[in-house]
Order: sequence, then C-alpha cells, then structure tokens
Amino acid sequence: MDTPAFLTDTPRFLFFTGKGGVGKTSVACASAIALARAGDSVLLVSTDPASNIGHVFGTTIGASVTAIPAVTGLWALEIDPHQVAAAYRERIVGPVRGLLPAAEIDAITEQLSGSCTTEIASFNEFTSLLDPAADQFAQFDHIVFDTAPTGHTIRLLQLPGAWTDYLQGSGDASCLGPLSGLDAQRETYAAAVRALTDPQRTRLILVARAQAAALREVARTYDELTDIGVRAGHLVVNAVLPHTDTEDDLAAAISRRESAALAGMPASLTQLPCEQITLKPVEMIGVAALSTLFTPTTPVAETTSAGETFIEPAPLSALIDELALDDHGLIMCMGKGGVGKTTIAAAIATALAARGHHVHLSTTDPAAHLDNALGETPTTLQVSRIDPVAATEQYRQRVLRTRGTDLDEQGRAALAEDLRSPCTEEVAVFQAFSRLVNESRRHFVVVDTAPTGHTLLLLDATGAYHREISRNLGTDRSFTTPLMRLQDPTQTKILVVTSPESTPLLESVELCADLQRAAITPWAWVLNNSVAAACPTDALLRARAATEAAHIEAVATRYSHRHAVVPMSSREPVGPERLAELSGEATTRRPG
Repeated sequence: MDTPAFLTDTPRFLFFTGKGGVGKTSVACASAIALARAGDSVLLVSTDPASNIGHVFGTTIGASVTAIPAVTGLWALEIDPHQVAAAYRERIVGPVRGLLPAAEIDAITEQLSGSCTTEIASFNEFTSLLDPAADQFAQFDHIVFDTAPTGHTIRLLQLPGAWTDYLQGSGDASCLGPLSGLDAQRETYAAAVRALTDPQRTRLILVARAQAAALREVARTYDELTDIGVRAGHLVVNAVLPHTDTEDDLAAAISRRESAALAGMPASLTQLPCEQITLKPVEMIGVAALSTLFTPTTPVAETTSAGETFIEPAPLSALIDELALDDHGLIMCMGKGGVGKTTIAAAIATALAARGHHVHLSTTDPAAHLDNALGETPTTLQVSRIDPVAATEQYRQRVLRTRGTDLDEQGRAALAEDLRSPCTEEVAVFQAFSRLVNESRRHFVVVDTAPTGHTLLLLDATGAYHREISRNLGTDRSFTTPLMRLQDPTQTKILVVTSPESTPLLESVELCADLQRAAITPWAWVLNNSVAAACPTDALLRARAATEAAHIEAVATRYSHRHAVVPMSSREPVGPERLAELSGEATTRRPG
C-alpha cells in the first residue's frame, strides 16, 4: 500500500479527522509528504489547539506558512487558537483604547476572554484557507488539514451554519462583542460551507484504531458530518498489529481484540472504502519514519534484550492509597484524547468506592463512554455526564423562567434569541462543572475531562468567572471561586494521564505549562498502556517497548515526583474485575 487509495485522484482539500490518539497527525503528515513527493505543492494545516506537527517534523512552524526543509514542495501552518484570539481581541479593543474609560475597556476585554471568542477567531483563520479568492494560498495544489479531536472538529465544521442562522436572527446577543464582525464574513462562511460539502473539492478521511470505542466514535463522527452535508470519502484503520505466529500472549490477545473490533464495525462504516495501516516498530517522528507509514510492516529482527525493556514498577494502586487518605476532594484526570483518561478515572473511582468511600464519577468529555468502561457499579458510586446539549437547554429554560418572568412577549422573544448565542453552551457547561467542584467538599468527585483543548477552554471560563467575582465583590469580602478550589492542592488533585510516547508526552508537558500559568499544579502523572510494563516477548512489541524507557524516565525525573505506569492489558479494561486489575499491583517484573 505504498500509495493508499485515499491519495488517488486527490481533490484540493483533504480533512483527516477522528477520535484523539488514533494517529491523525501521523497519517496527515505522511499523506502531505506523499503528495509533495509526487510533484504537487502542499500546505499542511493543523487546526488542533494541541498541534504537534512542528514536533513531528523537528522544526518550528507556528502561525505563518513555513517550508518543511526536508520535503520539497511541502509547507505547514499551525492555527494557534490563543494567538488568533489575542489578535482578534486587539482588532476590536485597539481602536477604542484611549477613547473609552479604563473600566469599559476592561469590561470589553473580559467579554472577549472566553472560549466563544477563541473559537470564532480560529474559525476566521480556518475559513480563509477555504476561500477560493484567497490569493496567498492559490499556489498550493492541495491543502491537507490535520484537524482537532472529534469534538473540536464537529464544532468547527458546524460553525458556518450556526453563524449563518445566528446572523439571520433578530436578537440582541450577550456576546455581541465577539460576534460583531461576523456579518461582514457572511459570504466567506457560505463559501466555506460550499467547499466543505463539495466532494470534487473536499475529501474527508476518517482515522480510527482497530478498537471498538474508536470505531464507535468515528461512526458517530461520520453520522454527524453526514447530517451537515460533509460526505466521508474513506476510512483508515491505523496501527493494526500485523498477524504473526508469535507465542506472545499479549500480541495474540491484541490481534484477537482487533479482529473482533473490525468484524463488529458499526454498519454505517462498512459502506466506506477502508484501508488498514500496520503498526510500525518505531514512533512516527521525522520524515524518514513517516515515509514508511504506508508500506507494509516487515518482520522485526530480535535486537532488544530482555533487560533493555525492563522498567521499575510504579503501580496505580500506590496513588490510590494516597488519595484514599482523605475522605473527600476533587480528582481530575486530564490529558490528550485517546490516552485512556476514561479508563483511569473509572479505575480510580471504583477503587475508592470499593474501599467504602462515596464517589461521584463524572465526565465533561462529549465523546466519553463511562458506561462502557464501568459495567456494573458499586452502590457507593454515582455516575453522571455533563451533556453540553442537555446542560444548555436546562440553562435556557432556567433563564426564561427567572429573567423572562416579567417581560412582555417581545422581551421574551428577544431573551430567547439572546440564549441562542454560541456562548450560551459555554456558560451552561461551566455552571454544571462548578456544581461538581462544590460537591467535592463533601465526598470524592472524580472527573474524566475532555481532551486537552476542551479542558483548557473550560478552565478559561472558570478563570473568567473568578475575575468577574473578584471585580464585583472587591477585596473587602471573603469568597471562594471554583478556580480557587482548583488551585488548592488540598482540595483538588490533578492527574495528567498520558502514554509513554513522544507526542502525547509533549502535549502533556504543554498542558502542565498551561495549568501552571493558571496557578494550578498537577498532583501526579499516569503513564497508561505501557508496552514495556507488560513485558512482551513479541519482537515488534519489544521494539515498541524499547522506545518507552526514555519517556518514562523523563516523567519520573523531570516532570513529576509522583507517577504510575499502567501496563497494556491483554484484556479490555471493562467492568469491575478488569478495572480492579488495572488499579491493582503492577505485574511488571524482569522477564525470565
């Protein structure tokens, strides 16, 4: 499969999307290299808030079109949400700075500090790439998008229609500041929608792993994209373990699990052309490695001795023992999508509940599947999910019942229109999250957060609320905001969940830097799905295990004084028994 079918008769725009952690960036980067080497000029664009294409190519990219020196004909661009949001705010605030009182400038700036502004600013950048009149991108034969994790991607693609509907309304928006420039962009957004829904110009490639959860998620993506008129072109199943005659129990179990997942693929995906990319023995970092992604994996020679893959045990149970010393508190599992936050959160929650603690396990991840991970739950474990759609509707109805009570018909209609604002969901989800934070004063609350970008937007909202309360109450009165609870290590324990691979580790380091800027210090790291900790004997898995040692050592010596290493399991970590195994004593030992 040196030239995959999804790169034949290629239209100008290619979108790679799917659940976080499935290898979208690797597949997108390898595709861009292949197109450039075929003689085309290619622009590779990341719209992911946690973009890592610069790391993959070993060069600094950023917000300007940058040539990739190692590949003739390839350029790259990263849309940094924070940078474009800052520039967007300055375009609005700059012209009135010095003309209005400082208090009004502060109020406008605060209004433009939330995730709504960040998303609008990012979308403005995104649509310019799809505009046929954009001369600065006319030189490129292809524009390849390494999109954000599924939740971000769906929201991004839905925005053109949402803004068009909103602009056609007649309400007075509470987020008028962020939306004030949208009307002038109406035709640009309409052109973006036309490009996205035209199969002659746009091809969508859904990327998944041969795992039931990843295939369910990509099927949901496919359905949602179809509903907004974007037609999927191809399904790519990445990192499939090649079939071998190995006697390794772990390799055999992975093969059985992957075969079962592919055989039970959701019906909607079976109608798509599907290609499998085999797991490679090395990480997909650098042009040399990426150039091998579409070639079949050849048998790996045994070059790694047993001692080279051994790591010291660091069981998750040790962290749980320390957490259980308290009888309440907020425990947040944060990190990149696809690293197993849901599983780790479920394991911690069930372990604490099994010890007699009352535990509330919740998720803020739109793509979470807590029920699938938990199976049967103990009586002391409460499970919930912050559903953005449901939370937003409840918030709308509550506001209409309170603020709308004394309004006339025209006033209620205006209020209802105001509540259609894209910022309403942000407020609604923040309020639901705040209730979880407050609840943790009475018992344990374990939160499985959304992928990193979602989580940081949520913390932005938390910070904005804190600043608003501080300004309104002043320094004379005592108060505690959700952000203050997140900053207090006696009340909140942040667990950074990652996998011992280069890209997830880098994103986790960047997440910690963002948290530190908000005066939030992570409590511990959890390195999940470690091949090295599972002590494989299969040559390919041993080669993968050998790459993990440096990453595990970096976490232990540079990034955290508490960490756990969770072995890759031969069985799906689903249900109480499997979760208990995962949170129990590690089985890491020196082979032989």
